[in-house]
Amino acid sequence: MKTIKQLIVTASLATVALGLTGCAGMSQQDKNTAIGAGAGAVVGGVLTGGSPVGTVGGAAVGGVIGNQVNKTN
Repeated sequence: MKTIKQLIVTASLATVALGLTGCAGMSQQDKNTAIGAGAGAVVGGVLTGGSPVGTVGGAAVGGVIGNQVNKTN
């Protein structure tokens, strides 16, 4: 079972990485938000054993944190 979870996490990270290649026109803050949301979703899903609520919660928290990194005034 642990191998399946590792495969899912790896596939999710690869999907996020490939998806971000199309973000050339985005501002740095938008990119940080997207990266934060993707990473938060993966971490939230892993920490809660794949719970949809944990995944969505992790994405929300990660997106907010990513949005606030290097925020310009």
